Amino acid sequence: MGNGIQSLFDKKPEILINGSWIPSDSDEYFPVYNPSNGNKLAEIPVGSTNDVEKAVSAARVSFEKGVWSDLPASDRKSVLSKLADRIAEEASDLDLIDALEMGKPISTTRFKASAAADHLRFYAEATDKLNGVVLPTDGHSFHSLRPIPRGVVGAITPWNFPTYNVAMKLGPALAAGNSVVLKPSELSSFAALRIAQLALDAGLPEGVLNVVLGQGQIVGKALALHHGVDMITFTGSTAVGKLMLQYAGQSNMKNVLAECGGKSPQIIFDDGVDLDAAADFIALYILTNQGQVCSSGTRVLVQKTVERELLDKLSSRFTAITVGDASDPHTTFGPLVSKAQHEKVKRFIEEGKVSAELVIGGTTLLEHTNGNFIAPTIFRNVPPSASIAQEEIFGPVLSVTTFDTEAEAVALANGTAYGSNAYLWSASLRTSMRMAHAIRSTISVRSGASSGRGPSHAGTGEPYGMSGLGAEGGLVGLKSYVRNHSVGFFY
Repeated sequence: MGNGIQSLFDKKPEILINGSWIPSDSDEYFPVYNPSNGNKLAEIPVGSTNDVEKAVSAARVSFEKGVWSDLPASDRKSVLSKLADRIAEEASDLDLIDALEMGKPISTTRFKASAAADHLRFYAEATDKLNGVVLPTDGHSFHSLRPIPRGVVGAITPWNFPTYNVAMKLGPALAAGNSVVLKPSELSSFAALRIAQLALDAGLPEGVLNVVLGQGQIVGKALALHHGVDMITFTGSTAVGKLMLQYAGQSNMKNVLAECGGKSPQIIFDDGVDLDAAADFIALYILTNQGQVCSSGTRVLVQKTVERELLDKLSSRFTAITVGDASDPHTTFGPLVSKAQHEKVKRFIEEGKVSAELVIGGTTLLEHTNGNFIAPTIFRNVPPSASIAQEEIFGPVLSVTTFDTEAEAVALANGTAYGSNAYLWSASLRTSMRMAHAIRSTISVRSGASSGRGPSHAGTGEPYGMSGLGAEGGLVGLKSYVRNHSVGFFY
């Protein structure tokens, strides 16, 4: 670990209020551990409602003064572009911070700090792409809808991709002209602190971005209940997402954008699909970040005739990993974020052993390291009603269920309370079109290996059911951070 990164963790972190780093009003701290070895990494303040009060007040003053919201879009673009450049310059350090805080291997190619920089560049370019609408009227009036920032945005990020999640929230919120109070996960706060300093260095005016630290039940709750917050943008569990809606209703009916849990299906037909490509893709998605990804395809729904062949291919990929310390560049599979998450995943595995057939994995790895390692695990003959088929595990556990007909596949795919993503494997255009029409969540269709990158940061998704509400990503997601201001002239 470099001296700069070490010093970041050695001192008790401060919060950012109105451009200044100050101690939290909380005099109580709790330890955060390196999930690769169980060593104490840092101490984080529990947080306080007074911290939130200061942050919201600073954000409100900055917004009402218009130091950011009234800037020309070209000026906001310039600052966000500089911030993206600074994140790119420090990408290796930020990736290391993520590895030390929550166990994302630095070898992981998805959701790296460089991708976070690209995400911010997209929204820097989008600052002048928010167009209003002129409504048809008679010859004696003019009426328009113009997009204006919502005001003070409370942004609450999860622990699984610390750097990228901060960029995912700050990009559209700041591009739209809002002021922000950022509350990162208490398990992974240091990337947010570093990015906040980079934002100040890039020229973001004081008070536009404020950062509060602490436990969700104290700081996150206070932020969501605050009457001075105009919008909450939240990514995390469905249980906490529901609380965000309750808090909004209990306070000022603030707008809530919530990206929550998932139980995404990988649906494989026996109609000419390249099973090697399918196995590569499924394994990549479940092994990335040890399955701690809300859009992972954790349910494999496979046509019965190719189940055994697919299982053999998946098993070989699940064993072709290098398990170890997340900060080691040779590691491809790291630890779970915490002891609590480790125990949660183990409980699901034990439940799976009762209801289904264990194919591979299901064990704790590298126990001598005191890290939170669990072997990639596959179950087959999983009943659709089993907990491992219905509940979000957020770990490297794959459940496999077979089907015979297209109708069965649709029923299984739609057969959970979630609706974030679905992945369809079919070489039949007719089957693909019917399935895409019948499945409720966002869906991507493949038949073999593809070099296509899709829409990248322009991509937009709107979840279904208990996976959340509101569009996030792309220009459509940018509109979640503005409201339509109606203006009429009568003459």
